Amino acid sequence: MRNRSNSGVRLDLYQRIINKTILAHQNPVTGLLPGGSTSHAWVRDNVYSILCVWGLALAYKKQADVEEDRAKSYELEQSVVKLMRGLLMSLMRQVDKLERFKRTQNPRDALHAKYDSMTGATCVADDRWGHLQIDATSLFLLILAQMTASGLQIVFTLDEVAFVQNLVFYIESAYMIPDYGIWERGDKTNHGYPELNSSSIGMAKAALEAINEVDLFGSRGGPGSVIHILPDEAQQCQAILQSMLPRESNSKEVDAALLSIIGYPAFAVDDQELLDHTRETIKEKLQGRYGCCRFLRDGYKTAREDPRRLHYELWELKIFENIECEWPIFFAYFILEGIFSGNHEQVNEYRDILDKVLVRGADGITVMPELYAVPSDKVELEYSAPGSQERKPMGQVPHRWGQSLYILGRLLTEGFLSPGELDPLNRRLAMEPKPDLVVQVVILAEDRVIQARLAENDLHVQTMSDVDPIQVHPARVLSHIYSQLGRNKKLGLTGRPSSDVGLLATSKLYRLNDQIYAFMPQFLDQQTFYVALDTEFLLDLFRTDVAYLRANWQMLGRPTMVIPIYHWLMDFKLDLPAPLVATLQKLQAGYIYGTRVHLGNLGDFVSTSCVTQLTFLSGADSTAELELGNLIDNLACPASPRPKLGTTSAFHVPPSDITRESRSRSNSIKGIVKRSLSIKIIDEEPLLHRPVRHHHEHLLHDSLTTADLPSLVEEHPFIRQPSETSLHLAASPPSQSMLHRSHSDLIWRTHFDHHSEYEGVKCEDLVGTLRETDSLHEQADIIHYLFVNKGLDWDTKISGRPGCPVKELVMELYEKAGHLKQWWLVRHTAGMLRKRVEDLAKVATDLLVRQKQLSVGLPPEPREKIITRPLPPDELAAMIHTACGDDSSTAMLTQELLVYLAMFIRTEPKLFHEMLRLRVGLIIQVMASELSRTLHCTGEEASDHLLNLSPFEMKTLLHHILSGKEFGISQDLDRKMTPGEIITRTLQRKKSTISSVKLSMGQSGQSGQLHVEESSQDDREGQWLRRRRLDGALNRVPVGFYSQVWQVLERCHGLSIDGFILPQNLTREMTAGEFKFALQVEKALNRIPQPEYRQLQVEAMMVLSLAVEHDVNNKINMALTIPVDKLVNDANKLFLADQDRADGDATLCCATQNSPKTSTPCGGTRGICQHFYDSAPSGRYGTMTYLCKTVARTLDFPIQEDDNSLDCVVS
Repeated sequence: MRNRSNSGVRLDLYQRIINKTILAHQNPVTGLLPGGSTSHAWVRDNVYSILCVWGLALAYKKQADVEEDRAKSYELEQSVVKLMRGLLMSLMRQVDKLERFKRTQNPRDALHAKYDSMTGATCVADDRWGHLQIDATSLFLLILAQMTASGLQIVFTLDEVAFVQNLVFYIESAYMIPDYGIWERGDKTNHGYPELNSSSIGMAKAALEAINEVDLFGSRGGPGSVIHILPDEAQQCQAILQSMLPRESNSKEVDAALLSIIGYPAFAVDDQELLDHTRETIKEKLQGRYGCCRFLRDGYKTAREDPRRLHYELWELKIFENIECEWPIFFAYFILEGIFSGNHEQVNEYRDILDKVLVRGADGITVMPELYAVPSDKVELEYSAPGSQERKPMGQVPHRWGQSLYILGRLLTEGFLSPGELDPLNRRLAMEPKPDLVVQVVILAEDRVIQARLAENDLHVQTMSDVDPIQVHPARVLSHIYSQLGRNKKLGLTGRPSSDVGLLATSKLYRLNDQIYAFMPQFLDQQTFYVALDTEFLLDLFRTDVAYLRANWQMLGRPTMVIPIYHWLMDFKLDLPAPLVATLQKLQAGYIYGTRVHLGNLGDFVSTSCVTQLTFLSGADSTAELELGNLIDNLACPASPRPKLGTTSAFHVPPSDITRESRSRSNSIKGIVKRSLSIKIIDEEPLLHRPVRHHHEHLLHDSLTTADLPSLVEEHPFIRQPSETSLHLAASPPSQSMLHRSHSDLIWRTHFDHHSEYEGVKCEDLVGTLRETDSLHEQADIIHYLFVNKGLDWDTKISGRPGCPVKELVMELYEKAGHLKQWWLVRHTAGMLRKRVEDLAKVATDLLVRQKQLSVGLPPEPREKIITRPLPPDELAAMIHTACGDDSSTAMLTQELLVYLAMFIRTEPKLFHEMLRLRVGLIIQVMASELSRTLHCTGEEASDHLLNLSPFEMKTLLHHILSGKEFGISQDLDRKMTPGEIITRTLQRKKSTISSVKLSMGQSGQSGQLHVEESSQDDREGQWLRRRRLDGALNRVPVGFYSQVWQVLERCHGLSIDGFILPQNLTREMTAGEFKFALQVEKALNRIPQPEYRQLQVEAMMVLSLAVEHDVNNKINMALTIPVDKLVNDANKLFLADQDRADGDATLCCATQNSPKTSTPCGGTRGICQHFYDSAPSGRYGTMTYLCKTVARTLDFPIQEDDNSLDCVVS
């Protein structure tokens, strides 16, 4: 008998356990493992079950005493290869479904989640099982990458490589695809509703990162066997995962399956604080003596589950509470997570607990049962004292998935394996600190003229031609290059379906054979939507992208951004805009908004950049370079979102004549274009009693003419002038003042604007007027009239011959408005042309997948359209136009704001905390109201100003409103500024009226003190009303609001909110932290169209929650349906009574005996005095004080008779 070391004996023991519990069940033909008593082989269970076999093979190889141990290692490895290839073959049989799913993402087109273990064929029909389980496919790819990196060869042919590459495409959009999840249920009621699951997203992220640039042929592979991913897809998964954790899905507020995401095998979370929070949440809510519940109210195999049906009724979920089965497998996950993180205390704790719940099989082997359940005769006792009853093992014994993880943990703790051997791709090191990132920036001039202009500002850059032999192309070229990836004619695979490439992808350099390629960011590719016409907005995008790289760059080498400077970025005098020069100078200084940057030449950055080999184009196909050349020839035209506008008559304006006033844009929207607008504001005049001060009236310039843009074609031939036949709107030499409308223009407008809008005028005559006029406003009115009455396809024959439809005139007007920065007209004509944001569907999806519902249009429904799931771009655009009616400008503004909201939620997700629905219509209304307050103008003028803000100014204003800051006009601002400039300058300085007051307080003199007193009073007046309007429009609620409402609802019969009843049975159907419950509360609150009234209802419910929280002995009788709106109205009455007694401000309006009972003289909505809306929440006369009183009276609290003695200290 041979001698064996102790390690060899222990390994032999584990081999016997594995042979009896796992390998004895492996099918000799397919290599698959059947599940339990069926022949069905689940993909996920098979992968997890084979992990211990792989681990034991590695241990034998490492601890080999004799040659026989090496043979055992090889045998075990081949069992692993057999199973993994069996799964691969089963998946490849469904290649047609894979190809369809890339286009449809329909659950019925999903790859099957289980197969027949004897044949490898499908075993359940497409519609008879929840097959869409992205985590299972992702787990297969993740372990395939790890095993390949450890030395196993599982993939044998290039056809199989192509299929695996397409599996990557199958999972790369996991962040936006609802699936049935790790438990195959979707919604926990098991009715077949898929959900967005954190565990699926995290596993997909891990798989994408792990398999990137892995050669599936191992050390013997070549360029064609390497897998490629676009890093932005993995980053999207990470962003959504971080926004969801520790929640699993809409119906599961937490799930023990997340242990596989925060630890082995995924290691998908790189934020230690979030990881710890998720782990502790699982421990707190799910952990028991025998294991962890999968999720709250999980009825699987409980004594109260009806085994005759798979689904649950909503009302019966409550009966599973506190008797959910506990799964020991999660203790094994805790052990593995502790081993890989180096937390020995956690390892020892859970190893001891796990040893107590393992059972011995018939042959004496220690095995892990599937779960522990409360016996049926002990259920009532468990209800009364959760955790008090002994449970019995049930389900599969052994549970192969759990048994495998248990054995892996033993091999690791006993030193047979090191963490690095099970993780050769080093995923466990995701949270290791990384060095400070330097973003490399290359500025390229379009030609020598731009280069010279930059040199005048001491900015020395290269031109496009100077970077040879490196080739620079737009991002769309890279997108089409990657569309070649994964194509395979034999299998019928068409490659990557998406056309998007993100910033991370374009910030790398690419090598094909001996040629290096660089690509410009995709935001410079935008060619159809008008936001790209705003230079300041593009610069803001650039700054945002630099910060994004700093936060999300994970690859070796530095990111390199290539930014071209085109002619269309220059101003009217052909100078570089001051913001552009300032940004470039900041780049030269080495820092921009806290990010280290290095400005230099492209050739100097090759050695320090991240360089990716385009190996899939340089394989055996000798025509690859030719195909790439054809792609570049077809696609790589200069990305110029703004066409060069020519004129029919050339003229020149000396630069000295182009003053600041001539460059400022008009803010007056007039004529029938104005009457098509629908933006309204809530008038604050009755409360604030402020006269409208028209100190900005000089800003309401009259119409610009089309001649305002000087023709410099003769002096600067590089500007391309369209042919005369393409220009139909007349231009004339500029008058002495280019900003004042001609006398004839005023007469024309007076005639048509006040006489039934062209009634009785023939369209042919209008076309003649259009041919002669040079007024941009007049052209806009006529073209709008023709558009409404004749449509886009009507031939105007403006040139005297057929072939000029209205659409062509609208397009020309759109281009001219863009050149002249007439943003109101740009938005209006863009709406007439039904222009659409290039990635509108992606923008909406970015918000939706972060659990934010959207609404467009103004409340109530059905006018307000609710968006709860990703929609095709055409359908989404049509919904926006329907919600906005005939107002095409607001439809464009709605799309624009969706773009900005998506940008903010990606870069500053904290702005959206405690906001479930983003109501774009109300946000537009609030923005106009804020402009009215800030500029001291009427609501009509504020709407004009809003529509004429540039995209950058609009984005800045929206950010300030989302951030909840108050702002006002500083007195030292130039009164000659446009409203947009005033707003931008004010927000950039971050000076509120309050800060201006504080500054004034430091000044000496009696007049200064008087100014302070007046400013302070003016600032306080209307402050809380505005605050409530902002929060109501943004649907912002206090932290923990929804769970507190759940606690209230559990105690009472229901809550009545504006006639809508939230019934108590919601607490039986949903848990307190469930996202679905929060949506039900929002559904009730969103029926209220007035945002300030909505916020008072929220405050009333918070008072109710405080009453419940402090009523620990259940002394309050809450056996009624509580009318929340009545609480608010009664609180208003108490407030008015106090105001009458104290002779307060409300005595000027509502707090008088003569005031009408059916309405409010001050104009307050829903019969509530505006002074009550404008009261602070806390304090003796605060809203919470009066709400506390009404709650106390409604619920029969014992309070003192003297109301004045009751003071609320709630804040």
